[in-house]
Amino acid sequence: MNQWRFLDEWGTFELDEPQQTSYLYFPLVNEARMMASITPTLHGDLKSDQHHFLLAPVSLEDLHHSRSGRNFWVYVEGHGAWSAAGASAAQIARQPGSDETTALTAGPLWHRLTRQSETMGLRAELTSFVPPSDDRVELLKVTLTNISSQPLTLTPTAAIPLYGRSADNLRDHRHVTALLHRIRTSEYGVTVCPTLSFDERGHTPNSTAYSALGAEGDGTPPEGFFPTLAEFVGEGGCLDWPRAVVENLPVVYAAGSEREGCEAMGGLRFRQVTLPPGGSQAYIVILAITGRGGDPAALTARYGSAALFDDWFQRNTRHWQKKQMALDFRTGERSFDMWLKWVALQPVLRRLYGNSFLPAHDYGRGGRGWRDLWQDCLALLMMEPESVGGLLFDYFAGVRLDGTNATIIGARPGEFAADRNNIARVWMDHGAWPYLTTRLYIDQSGDLAFLLHQQAYFKDQHICRARQVDESWQPEQGTQLRTASGEIYRGSILEHLLVQHLVAFFNVGAHNNMLLENADWNDGLDMAPSRGESVAFTALYASNLLDLSQLLLELEKRVAPEVDLAVELLPLLDTLSAPVDYALPEAKQARLAAYFSAGQQKASGETARIGLRSLSDDLKAKADWLYAHLRADEWLQDRDGFGWFNGYYDDDGQRVEGDHPNGVRMTLTGQVFTLMGAVATDEQAGQIVRAADRYLYDAETGGYRLNTSFGEMPHNLGRCFGYAYGHKENGAMFSHMHVMYANALYQRGFVREGYRALHGLYCHCQDFPLARIYPGLPEYVEPGGRGLYTYLTGSASWYLLTLLTQVFGVRGVHGQPGARSETGG
Repeated sequence: MNQWRFLDEWGTFELDEPQQTSYLYFPLVNEARMMASITPTLHGDLKSDQHHFLLAPVSLEDLHHSRSGRNFWVYVEGHGAWSAAGASAAQIARQPGSDETTALTAGPLWHRLTRQSETMGLRAELTSFVPPSDDRVELLKVTLTNISSQPLTLTPTAAIPLYGRSADNLRDHRHVTALLHRIRTSEYGVTVCPTLSFDERGHTPNSTAYSALGAEGDGTPPEGFFPTLAEFVGEGGCLDWPRAVVENLPVVYAAGSEREGCEAMGGLRFRQVTLPPGGSQAYIVILAITGRGGDPAALTARYGSAALFDDWFQRNTRHWQKKQMALDFRTGERSFDMWLKWVALQPVLRRLYGNSFLPAHDYGRGGRGWRDLWQDCLALLMMEPESVGGLLFDYFAGVRLDGTNATIIGARPGEFAADRNNIARVWMDHGAWPYLTTRLYIDQSGDLAFLLHQQAYFKDQHICRARQVDESWQPEQGTQLRTASGEIYRGSILEHLLVQHLVAFFNVGAHNNMLLENADWNDGLDMAPSRGESVAFTALYASNLLDLSQLLLELEKRVAPEVDLAVELLPLLDTLSAPVDYALPEAKQARLAAYFSAGQQKASGETARIGLRSLSDDLKAKADWLYAHLRADEWLQDRDGFGWFNGYYDDDGQRVEGDHPNGVRMTLTGQVFTLMGAVATDEQAGQIVRAADRYLYDAETGGYRLNTSFGEMPHNLGRCFGYAYGHKENGAMFSHMHVMYANALYQRGFVREGYRALHGLYCHCQDFPLARIYPGLPEYVEPGGRGLYTYLTGSASWYLLTLLTQVFGVRGVHGQPGARSETGG
């Protein structure tokens, strides 16, 4: 099998015969959030959000079983129909090694296919990108070249099926929503503008148009159109063998024609051309999502010629190269450095795509999760640092006074929406991530005063960690916590961090670890809401509490000796007034219940001034207790003498890890945060490394698995154990946790082991015959070695952070240059 090859310092790569590998796709996007996925046969989709798809939505399997995708056809006199995209029935059926060759070249962020047919005597070069403008457009340039010794007479036709509606309508009234289509042809193309946005919960007038426009390289418009799917494919035809092309039918629609109630088709017929040997002809295709009054002529004036396309191509290349330049690694291993160029773009891609909108990410409805906001900022602090302080401040507006957070996150920073579906779900780890990102921001910027900035709290019907509903709350009251007098309550960023960590400290189960609730980082651990406990994230909260206690002393020294805190929070600062016996889970639960009984519906608005040194002492006391508890009560050894930390308790209150009749049970998550926060002693750290190598390391998938095989489906722990072992959250080599483990290894001085984890993952990903992905990090690696869920993974941020701060040792402390890591290399 072929291997992709890097061509330049920007990570541009080429791959021969890419269509011979399944499931490949490439992202194209801009800041206006025109989001595309494109494959080696121009398949994929194109959209601006969940409800506005120009091309029909696709998931992975659609890439090979659906016929609906971009295409560019050529009817060659004497030979017949040929797809420049390779997406004709005849070409799909052709065996590898025939007289047709294909090569892919891709760079930041553009995609080019070169397909050559000796039989047809043609070479086609198809270049695609989404320009860095405010327009939601995708551009395609097709250049046809006669490689034969005789003149060729060609009839070109661009073929773009215009889906033109919400992803929901793929299975919800697909035919009825086609009846809403109003289709017009203009001088340069076809536009469909549905009359309504169709939804059984309420129909609204549609304000969006979807267009397929085209021109020859010199700007000459098409000579006619096939504006409906049925007329293009013909009776008995199909998209990979359409009768309009195969029979070279004349066009029947000119500019100014109208059709309605049909599936729309951007069938653009260009005039017949005869190319001499060596002669070429270029064509431009513009796919656009605009407002109802969008002007096709304005779009073609901006993009519709070869010269304009080439100019925008250069602008696009410079735009993405600038982002790559923000973080440039030179390690002496050129291939690794070029591979990192793509890893560096992944956090930017996730900011734009969210967790949806690429073929493998066929879940959710767009947007990002709470955890993603903070982890993606880890990379943005290195790549786009000037904007991060404002982003972090905005994100804190999503914190509730019960330590949980909004789960519906808008497209704009700081935009959070109430959950009107009344689906109550709490991820217990969500309160831990904001501190990690905030601490990195302070270390890089020195902006300790950021902790004292005043921000609002989020408010909706869910209170007391979604255990109760505030019946008095109504949507028209807005989503900001108010006082009894109706004023918006604001507390310091420090207060928000304290709320998240103090509530978590007291929110414990029978074994005195923090309750798992509806899941932690591992979304698949979602079936232990009552008695489940996450020891793994108890360790992270513990290390955060200890670190925050130390940061407060620096805040006292450099900014202010005291801070104003909401009086409702004082009972959770128990060492300052009425101490709680931390060894008694029921005492902690009672104190938390008292906190929940006050201030969850309305804030009092009253504050108390607390000395930062006293506050620091309180947090340190809590952290010290947690460290001692975890070391003494959650450390285990199996019958073979390997030792590690138990990571979880199930919903029956039983310890999850250790010896078991079905085999040893161990999780990687349970080790990462005990190592990273130095909960594990040096002696325990050494044992963890040995146990992880024994039970979790898998050279075939490039790293450490999330867990050993449990050999059964424990219904008292999580759905992930219903997945086939080695997939997703059930024992896959999950890049995110694997990379965090590498980070923890470096922090604890296990340099060789940390290097093996980082470099081993790279070696696996760059081995195309094994991983079968373009350069970059996948979410996980399946047992056969294929990387899955490429591009949109939080592991990219952690990989870059680990390289910069641990491998190279470049990091600050409170805004000052930090001592170079002793483990740096």
